[in-house]
Amino acid sequence: MSADAGPSPPGHLVRGPSALAGDPRRFVHLTRTLAVQDFKLRFFGSTLGYLWQLMRPLLLFGVLYLVFTQAIKLGASAKHFPVVLLTAIVLFTFFAEATSAAVTSVLDRESLVRKIHFPRLVVPSAVVLTALFNLALNLIAVAIFMLATGVEPRASWVQLPVLIGLLTVFAAGTAMLLSALYVRMRDIRPIWEVVLQVLFYASPIIYVIETVQSHSLRRFMLLNPLAAIIQQVRHAVIDPSAPSAAAAAGGSARLLVPLAIIVGAFGFGYWVFDREAPRIAEDM
Repeated sequence: MSADAGPSPPGHLVRGPSALAGDPRRFVHLTRTLAVQDFKLRFFGSTLGYLWQLMRPLLLFGVLYLVFTQAIKLGASAKHFPVVLLTAIVLFTFFAEATSAAVTSVLDRESLVRKIHFPRLVVPSAVVLTALFNLALNLIAVAIFMLATGVEPRASWVQLPVLIGLLTVFAAGTAMLLSALYVRMRDIRPIWEVVLQVLFYASPIIYVIETVQSHSLRRFMLLNPLAAIIQQVRHAVIDPSAPSAAAAAGGSARLLVPLAIIVGAFGFGYWVFDREAPRIAEDM
């Protein structure tokens, strides 16, 4: 990272650093460096280290499993429901962590943004990459739990990297949009907290999609990219007898809608961030 250039002549308008600053290799290097640093600092000085990161989804899983299988009896009849529940929680936790942390990420780096000339997109991208590190570690625990509970490996597991890739693209686009908007509008944070709550209950996490009696409601729910990805992970990785995302949505063509939302969120998020990037330091 290099310091900003000296003062410009009077009346000369200086455009601030852009989102990518025209050097993809530098952007990738800085994003990776910042993400690794944040990941290490998160567990610095902690005796249990990563175990604390793993405890959050596990504790939520334990509470929800007891409530929705023993008290309410929701989803208990589904095959491998404990694995379905834990996997869905881990995937949603990644999306929630990446986007929630990204909301204030640019403002949290105010001292860096004001003093250093670097690609501004590094900041939210590093947040998403850090969340992806956590997801990778959590998925190792999920895989062990899956094998221990009798889930058999199958060729359809190759879909998992693609599905996680789509989830990451969706999280990255949302993160770019939220981080750029928050600099100007501080109401974004509480609004997004409410949206995450809605997404949690609107996705098949604490229940399986078969429990939704209305077929039209099922199809509407699967327009949500999170719901479509979680359902397809269940079908491809955990239980092939469960309906695929296409079957639950009413046909493969309907999945073009959540796919378009993912692509649109990424494109629109980048466009907004790139437009706001040169003025971010001024708007803080």
